[in-house]
Amino acid sequence: MRSLEMERGRTFVLRLETGEVLHEVLESFCRKNGIQNAYVSVVGGIGEGSRMTVGPEMPYEKGIVPIVFKLDAPHELTASGTIFPDEDGSPMVHIHGSAGREGRAVTGCLRTGVIAWLVLEVVLIELIGEGAVRKKDKRTGIKILEL
Repeated sequence: MRSLEMERGRTFVLRLETGEVLHEVLESFCRKNGIQNAYVSVVGGIGEGSRMTVGPEMPYEKGIVPIVFKLDAPHELTASGTIFPDEDGSPMVHIHGSAGREGRAVTGCLRTGVIAWLVLEVVLIELIGEGAVRKKDKRTGIKILEL
């Protein structure tokens, strides 16, 4: 295990508009507001056509190939995640959540394109400190958090 102590900074509440893509809005907001590190909590509706990564294809020893699930109708969502800079210093979102409709649910990573529908609310808590960065892992090809 690795760890890094950070302090709490500013807190923001965001309401996404219908059609906005969650990770794009969050990364843009962070760039505009000078936020490098954050914790996010998300709740609300996501629209038809939203995509979630729901696991790797098997076997994954020769590299990770994501399985992407596309929603066919609006769903309810609850999710949480983090934002840390990549090697270029750009804020990069990593959020996992569950979306449900009519008693069925899908859970996965929201970075592949979750689209706001009607009401999608985010609480973003800035984390102050240095040393956390998402670096491309040679084995998997994925940008992984390094401390």
